[in-house]
Amino acid sequence: MNRREFLVAGGLLGGAVGVGAADLKKLLPPPPKPKPPLVGSQLYGWGQYYGRMGKDFGKSLDEILIALKDAGYDYAEGNLDVAVPENNARFADQLRKHGLKAVALYTGGATHVLGQATQTCERIAKAAAEAGKAGFGIINFNPDPIGRSKTDRELEIQAEALTELGEDIRKAGMKLGIHHHTPEMANGGHEFHSNFRRCPADTVGFCYDVHWVFRGGISPADCLKTYGDRIVSWHLRQSRDQIWWEDLDSGDIDFTAIAAEVKARKLPQFLTVELAIEGGSKVTRTVVENHVRSRQFVRRVFGV
Repeated sequence: MNRREFLVAGGLLGGAVGVGAADLKKLLPPPPKPKPPLVGSQLYGWGQYYGRMGKDFGKSLDEILIALKDAGYDYAEGNLDVAVPENNARFADQLRKHGLKAVALYTGGATHVLGQATQTCERIAKAAAEAGKAGFGIINFNPDPIGRSKTDRELEIQAEALTELGEDIRKAGMKLGIHHHTPEMANGGHEFHSNFRRCPADTVGFCYDVHWVFRGGISPADCLKTYGDRIVSWHLRQSRDQIWWEDLDSGDIDFTAIAAEVKARKLPQFLTVELAIEGGSKVTRTVVENHVRSRQFVRRVFGV
């Protein structure tokens, strides 16, 4: 299951986990936004593991959330349901049912074409507003890649769209964090840097996925110095010899140095473990064991 397939599966998931009492909830004040430091897990990797085991990820979500709570995690990051915005509140209910918090949701979309960019942002802003009412505080967004480097005009349109989206999300009491994958790192990270340089820092934040930055050829430490003040959330994954490792441990990325910088600068700590696997990844333990070990690593290195 790749990231885009997982986004689709995540969108369908919300409708199956409703908790009810919707009329009563409308009379209650919105839950307070969570405050850092908190440690969570991105559900994408769980979807990969469950796919390998031949298990239905959607039908196993309660089981996954129980395992995360037992392992000491504070939240799970799922996908923003753009198709059915009310499902984001249902997901928040499901998290709280298992003692977890509603913190962040992930999504993507096309933001580089006039007209289409506005439609994308309007749909996401509508869904984000529902998520905000349910207590979520962060929307992590990855602009869609297009199979080639985007032109300067396309990046200009994208920046305008991201700024508009960030403003709408801020009005909903939330923060926008821009996430990146390999395509945005091409040509010396041209799109990666453009998304920040063209957008106001108080509106368009940074979901710092440390390994994607590393894989894109940018030093994680240099990136932290340049864009650390924009960070709203983190995605944490390790590799050895450039191949994703099954848990957070020692490896290609010096997380100890990053943790020291985070502490010294008092940067936001919504630390989301994302144990994705790829071709060449060595999987020797269960997904639960790897998340337990990763939670221990975050506690040991980040002190959280």
